[in-house]
Amino acid sequence: MTRACRVSTSIVLFSALVLTTPAVTRAQGSLNVYCSVQAEWCQAIANEFQRQTGVRVGLTLKGSGETLAQVTAESANPKGDVWFGGTGDPHLAAAEQNLTVAYKSPNLDKLHDWALQQARQSGFKTVGIYAGALGFGYNPELLQKRKLAPPACWKDLVKPEYRDEIQVANPNSSGTAYTAIATIVQLFGEEDAFRYLRQLHRNVNQYTRSGVGPIKAVARGETSVSISFMHDGVTEAVAGFPVKIQAPCEGTGYEVGSLSIIKGARNLEGARKFVDWALTPQAQKLGAEAKQFQVPSNREAQLPPQAPKFAEIKLISYDFAKYGASAERKRLLDRWEREVNSQPK
Repeated sequence: MTRACRVSTSIVLFSALVLTTPAVTRAQGSLNVYCSVQAEWCQAIANEFQRQTGVRVGLTLKGSGETLAQVTAESANPKGDVWFGGTGDPHLAAAEQNLTVAYKSPNLDKLHDWALQQARQSGFKTVGIYAGALGFGYNPELLQKRKLAPPACWKDLVKPEYRDEIQVANPNSSGTAYTAIATIVQLFGEEDAFRYLRQLHRNVNQYTRSGVGPIKAVARGETSVSISFMHDGVTEAVAGFPVKIQAPCEGTGYEVGSLSIIKGARNLEGARKFVDWALTPQAQKLGAEAKQFQVPSNREAQLPPQAPKFAEIKLISYDFAKYGASAERKRLLDRWEREVNSQPK
């Protein structure tokens, strides 16, 4: 889920171009893409790749945690070819579990170091396509009505005055929320982090399925504060909603939104062609055109001016190797379920 598209409902979309494309073009085949960024971006990449190549694109939209679960469940009979976007940790877990396959695109040498590191770490079974920093979104109008100050630090979120004012996604389905847990553990140490998460639990009014759900609730005035990727807050603000973003004062983690070819892909040639295309500046500009403001991985891709500036954010040295490992991911999720989510408010 880079946003990831963290959409709560799985849907399959086929472009109307399929019905009007000549048979000679349709002969190029079809490609099933599991997409974990926001729906507008997913549809833009599907339409443009299909326009350029003649390959029909079927989209399944799910958050990165849910997509990892689907790819795992389908491993004996894969239905997807490519997994586009979403936080990198589940992509690394999929690589470790041999659910994805290695591919070295000729465009790798054009990528930022953090995108290449994701590729090397996975044995080239995944690669970074964007990056985004974790933070808070808040609705200043709601906070003013409630006479609350905007949160500036992680520790602000556990103050009693924020009771029932916060939304965050469920980390079992959302890569955003898992990144938040891993970030808090790395900032505070595991025992203090879980004490913090139990305190935070009292102030959470809802754990949503998708990572973008909380920031959309902030935009609609349904909750005051969200834990979200900061670029998702920018998307809502650009759309005209009363949303502001904040990088936590203690420091914060970040995602390397990733791209993987699913093991057993029925259209392996098309999947490789899609990866090559997705790593180009021309393909990566579609994110900003769809009002998604992550940092693109191709060094030649233009950074959207609205994108949060990494140089102005206190980023931790996020341990992708440790927290992207499937065993560590499962252990932390199990502990969160047992010690946090199962507790009364």
